[in-house]
Amino acid sequence: IIFSKVPESVVANHASVLIDPSVSTAIDYEAELAVIIGKGGRGISRENALDHVWGYTIVNDVTARDLQGKYSQWLIGKSQGTFCPMGPWAVTRDELDLATAGIRCFVNEDLRQDSRISLLIFDIPTIIATLSQGITLKSGDIIATGTPVGVGIGFDPPKYLK
Repeated sequence: IIFSKVPESVVANHASVLIDPSVSTAIDYEAELAVIIGKGGRGISRENALDHVWGYTIVNDVTARDLQGKYSQWLIGKSQGTFCPMGPWAVTRDELDLATAGIRCFVNEDLRQDSRISLLIFDIPTIIATLSQGITLKSGDIIATGTPVGVGIGFDPPKYLK
């Protein structure tokens, strides 16, 4: 599934995620590796995709699950203000070994997500090649790569943010 988030949803790491209970009561977390595009392009081949990567950071792809269901689409549920905490740092592509790097998410010191980047459903070259077939990627674009198992909606009952 490919979707976008509006730029206004991006906030700094450790900034408060604002939750208006009159809008949503099912706020979920999604730890994700984010790719920072360094060299733009369109029609990028899978083989050349990593040449277009400047580096990587992390994002929390915060999602209002009830809004996803209400509107039967993802933009509104993922693009609320403050729904994309990012950072606090970025590393250049040569500083991260995608074969061994992991991603973890803690919610109030409770480990909820713990996986390897190598286990992504689609690898980074495939993601870049797929997106660039109809979209011109620009330097500075951020691509979140998907979240591992352990999101709040996956628990019974769900463990949403409060």
